[in-house]
Amino acid sequence: MQSPVLSAEVTLVTSFNDADPMGIVYHGNYFRFFEEARRVLMEKLQYGYREMKASGYTWPVIDAQIKYIRAIPFNHEIRVIATLVEWENRLRVNYVIQDAETGERMSRAHTVQVAVGVDDDEMRLASPRVFTDKVEALSAHV
Repeated sequence: MQSPVLSAEVTLVTSFNDADPMGIVYHGNYFRFFEEARRVLMEKLQYGYREMKASGYTWPVIDAQIKYIRAIPFNHEIRVIATLVEWENRLRVNYVIQDAETGERMSRAHTVQVAVGVDDDEMRLASPRVFTDKVEALSAHV
């Protein structure tokens, strides 16, 4: 089953400590930006990190890919959009970083996460109902 388009976005201003000595955002810091957009997305689903753990699951990232399209300087306003595209067997979120003013794409990426039981440390082959029910409930209102 294909996920309805569920997304969230955040607008951030890159800081000096995000940048390398050339004044360009260090490539590893992009994942912090993705994380912030994913956090907002998961809270929109009412399944943030505290709810995940309380439901008996952690969701480690098992795969991540990124395409750097345009360098981002420090003190630059960006929009980060996170879109849930898979959710039945794993959690896949696609990301786009845009220049907040022009909308120009600066980066795209995705992460894949899987449910792991807190009690048994076992990876689940299907996403638990506690999560899929939340996606279905929200998608019914989209």
